[in-house]
Amino acid sequence: MNLALPNASPHHVGMRRRWLIGMFVVATMAVASPQIVRAAAVDDAVAELQHDWEVIRYQTPAAEREKRFEALAAKARKISESQPGRAEPLVWEGIIVSSWAGEKGGLGALGLVKQAKALYESAIAINGDVLDGSAYNSLGVLYYKVPGWPVGFGDKAKAKELLQKALVLNPKGIDPNFFYGEYLIETKQPEQAVTYLERAMQAPARAGRQISDAGRREEARVLLEKAKAK
Repeated sequence: MNLALPNASPHHVGMRRRWLIGMFVVATMAVASPQIVRAAAVDDAVAELQHDWEVIRYQTPAAEREKRFEALAAKARKISESQPGRAEPLVWEGIIVSSWAGEKGGLGALGLVKQAKALYESAIAINGDVLDGSAYNSLGVLYYKVPGWPVGFGDKAKAKELLQKALVLNPKGIDPNFFYGEYLIETKQPEQAVTYLERAMQAPARAGRQISDAGRREEARVLLEKAKAK
């Protein structure tokens, strides 16, 4: 189809071309906008979960944390269910459920830990690289913190493999360096832990994560002193 105007001047032809390009852009945006809107909704929901988690973890009295994490886990479940095929909500639901388990403690927390493990594995099956490898990192933490067989699924070798994957994806990140340092202390390698804990303390700030960054740096400082004292 010839869309040029008969006997049109170069100026009119140029205007017509610009109009057609504009219409093409509008049409493209109309097609893409539902996906863009859904992606933005996921990002907003995940950011809200992050913020709620760090307020509970670092600014809420210890006696109140278990109930608060339980309520936040229910909220995270709804978000995960509303966004099938997206890894980010699954990662954060796993982090929240893991934190709830940590506050609950004892054998009663084992069911929650297994639930968190399944969430991380589901996220990895979708996209293990998402959120700078947070699913690998968080699953690795479970593997070195949970007791081994016959009580739980703990496995120090598996933990190391997962934590190192997270470090490859985010070598300067505060969380992968902190948790690998903690892993090295847990496995009686405090001298090697020093390097990673120092990196955690020097890690670049994350946008919108001021509370979490400050809390994690303080944890890294305490652990670094422990590592140097050994």
